[in-house]
Amino acid sequence: MKVTQEKLPASQIGLEIEITPELTKQTYEQVIKNLTSTTNIPGFRKGKVPRQILLQRLGVTRIKAAALEELIQDGIEKAVKQEAIQAIGQPQLRTSFEELINNYEPGKALTFSAAVDVEPEVNLTQYTGLQVKAEEVKYDPTQVENVLDKERQQMATLIPVEGRAAQIGDVAVVDFKGVIAKGEGEDETAEPTPIPGGEATDFQLELQEDKFIPGFVLGMVGMNPGETKEISAQFPDPYANEELAGKPALFTVTLKELKEKELPEFNDDFAQEVSDFNTLDELKASLEERYQKEAEEKTKNNKQEALLAELVKHLEVDLPQTLIEQEVDSMLTQTAVRLSQQGLDVRKLFTQDIIPQLRERSRPEAVERLKRSLGLREVSKRESIEVTPEEIQARVTELLQQYTEQEVDEERLRSVVENELLSEKIIDWLLERSSVELVAEGSLNTAQETAAELTPSDTTEPQTEEQSTEATTESTQGE
Repeated sequence: MKVTQEKLPASQIGLEIEITPELTKQTYEQVIKNLTSTTNIPGFRKGKVPRQILLQRLGVTRIKAAALEELIQDGIEKAVKQEAIQAIGQPQLRTSFEELINNYEPGKALTFSAAVDVEPEVNLTQYTGLQVKAEEVKYDPTQVENVLDKERQQMATLIPVEGRAAQIGDVAVVDFKGVIAKGEGEDETAEPTPIPGGEATDFQLELQEDKFIPGFVLGMVGMNPGETKEISAQFPDPYANEELAGKPALFTVTLKELKEKELPEFNDDFAQEVSDFNTLDELKASLEERYQKEAEEKTKNNKQEALLAELVKHLEVDLPQTLIEQEVDSMLTQTAVRLSQQGLDVRKLFTQDIIPQLRERSRPEAVERLKRSLGLREVSKRESIEVTPEEIQARVTELLQQYTEQEVDEERLRSVVENELLSEKIIDWLLERSSVELVAEGSLNTAQETAAELTPSDTTEPQTEEQSTEATTESTQGE
């Protein structure tokens, strides 16, 4: 069999395949023989249908098509093997099938073109001495104060208030009824429109400005128990109920009770109540350590993201469609697993109508993920960076201990762990040989947003989804 190769875009190899006259004749005759033994034609027993009758009943075109399908499939398989091509995905026929049927004559040579995807050639022009900027996330001591205050608020005791008016921070028990306020030019004699769900009895409301629609809480400040008042407010825009977004409202409010919070003291008893620590100092120290580690981890992630984004700029690769589609499949599968674990019905979310849209929207991110992966793999290959079996086993054992009560596909977990550990090693190696300038948190995002606003483009920069081992471990459960 004669095969001629041609390099095509998108990491494809074009194949021009010439099938010998002997094989085109042999395959055609074998198809007729098979059809003779399987086709039911009235008046003839199976296997006894005369050739001419079979050709008349089935038609030469149909028989040619059947023979061609075998010739093409067998021809591509043999060509790939003969040329020692490491093909990925399904081959594609480049010659029109209709054209082949018209030109196919059993006993004469048959030539057709096909294409197969292959692993892309990767050219990494630079990977050391990279210079990037990354946002530094600093530990904020107020985080500890905020979380402790939140716990303290939840443990508060409500004490009835007497002898004063309502103020911010109180808890009020109210009856209210709301209508959509009339605007200028509207008929004043018309009945006001009630607000859907805008009525309640014995409703307990904490008097904080963010607890209700703007204007409602401030309008209650200064009211005394037993007092009824009309309060003007306005629904924000946007709002969950689009029909109410931005509209003015008028509420008739009766204040029935007024209470204030009595907060527990910040002491060791409080620490023992809300945690497993014996003293408040121990609790604070634990929270400080937690938030400091979180800040360090976020900074580390920002450095890695900046480095990978820069690495991809120095990567030259022509991605085959097979790899892109496989990566899209992987992304959608991961998303489906996470949604399923959250108790959502994936079948209702991933309908036949929505899947093509999801696939199209996922392609830019899939391309970015592939480029990052191929870039790291190329660095690993050039610098002989590897992970040892002992390192893999240690991490796998650690994860299995965390999921002792759940079924986990250990082989798949081992593969994921190996990839993750290798990526960590490569990135650490790159960071040691690159320059990362830490800048204030939010400064890069602001600059990127400003640039996006000034750029006349409908495209957005693809972002790579972070894959933690924990999330991947969960996706292997029960498979």
